[in-house]
Amino acid sequence: MAYVVPGSRTVSSRLSLSNGFPSHSSSLNTSGTSSPGSSIANLLPLTSGLDLKELRTKRCNAVIFDFGDVLFKFSVQTKTSIPPKIMKKILKSANWYEYEKGNITEQESYKLAASTYDLDLTEVARAFQAVRDSLRGNPVLFSFIRELKEQYGIHVFAMSNISAPDYEVLREKATAEEWALFERVFTSAAAHERKPNLGFYKYVLEETGVDPLRTVFIDDKLDNILPARSLGIKGIVYDSFDTVSRQLRNYCGDPIGRAQAWLKDNAKKMPSMTNAGVSVHENFTSLLIYEATGDSSLVEYVEHPRSFDFFIDNSVTIAGVAAFDLDTTSIGLSVSTHVDHETKMSVMDEMLRYVNKDGIIQSYFDPNNPRTDTIVCINVLTLFHMNGRGPELAATLDWVYSILKHRAYLEGTLYYHGGDAFLFFLSRLLSVSPAVYQRFAPLFAQRCFERSGAEGDALALAMRVFAGSVAGVRMYVDHERLLHMQEEDGAFPLGWMYKYGGSDVLIGNEGWTTALAMQACKAFEALDTEIF
Repeated sequence: MAYVVPGSRTVSSRLSLSNGFPSHSSSLNTSGTSSPGSSIANLLPLTSGLDLKELRTKRCNAVIFDFGDVLFKFSVQTKTSIPPKIMKKILKSANWYEYEKGNITEQESYKLAASTYDLDLTEVARAFQAVRDSLRGNPVLFSFIRELKEQYGIHVFAMSNISAPDYEVLREKATAEEWALFERVFTSAAAHERKPNLGFYKYVLEETGVDPLRTVFIDDKLDNILPARSLGIKGIVYDSFDTVSRQLRNYCGDPIGRAQAWLKDNAKKMPSMTNAGVSVHENFTSLLIYEATGDSSLVEYVEHPRSFDFFIDNSVTIAGVAAFDLDTTSIGLSVSTHVDHETKMSVMDEMLRYVNKDGIIQSYFDPNNPRTDTIVCINVLTLFHMNGRGPELAATLDWVYSILKHRAYLEGTLYYHGGDAFLFFLSRLLSVSPAVYQRFAPLFAQRCFERSGAEGDALALAMRVFAGSVAGVRMYVDHERLLHMQEEDGAFPLGWMYKYGGSDVLIGNEGWTTALAMQACKAFEALDTEIF
């Protein structure tokens, strides 16, 4: 089935983004009704024609390494009379640069250094021999390069500012097997160019034929990274092995596959945590992980017959308030498949008893606890629109539009942390209702675009990228930042989503962040496919 959303192209009513995960059934149609069950894996990254004219994101397949203080370590601390401060000045002098480019000989460079800094020529030669003697390879990094090549099939090169004599010495500092990892090695002496001159980078690109947009360059100096970036090459400043290895995996690996593997490895072992380090066993994020992946085997949640409890242990309350609430119930009835249609209708009838005099749906099944939260309203609206009953909450929808229009969500809501949660949950509503999409899409797209580049943890970025994809807004900067946050093990770090009973206690879940980040990446790639 397909339907037309005004202002956008015709889109399929099912778009499988599950990438190997089984997904439960969900069908969207123009009547607003749905079959039992819903999955973010089937929500539509609808396009509204917006194009930020960014280049399509592709995984990197080539890496270029620097030598000094990356693949090899050395010291300018020698037992000669020349102090390290002077040695560093020599290495940064115009005369030394000419030596590195092969324009003067070793002896000429030593003589110029001795003359410039009033040094004994013999001491200069002894000092640089000591530097050569101090050279040591980085076996951990060499081993990691071998692993990257085997795992991802990448092309590996090296480029460095180094004289021909020094390069000959360097060749003896690594094994033949380690040098064999590099398809080619580019030296400033052979190219007669050096970093950070653009000519050296252009020469390497021309000689290798690699796509700069799919290439990563690693160097220990930012001033050498910036010219590479100006040509479209990804740049990593080497500060530690752990940082570089994580970033290289994120550039060259499959973030979606790695996230899926982590979720499977940690199935049913993903409790929520508070910002005080307390573990919380609750249904809400379990249901969201189920929705995001379509895989109920990953989580534990209670299959309530009607209303859903926030906590898995339903004896728990928040500030004395029963934890059965409209928010968890709306998510539960939208996601799970065990509740029949008649029961859903009955629960929705009961929910309508908790609409206040302004026509706004409340958060609890309790007339003595008349709290309202905009995101709770959105989740209830999503349930109603999925089942063809959206018009019954017209005043609530109007209020949500007003919140969007006046940006009242930016600091979060009573129960939800930060402004991106509002946009994410609203994107769910837009994805299941053509009528709501038609009304909200232009303003929603604008509000998503406004969030581009704003501060946020991994969950906030994932919510933002996914919401943007639903609106057809390509959140390129936020997608890149999100990818860089992925951990070595494939997980994305925990982000804060909601607050205990409106208190200052924040709750997050690493599994939910990882599941949503995975879906955000899929939605972003799907939008890329639509645009490019």
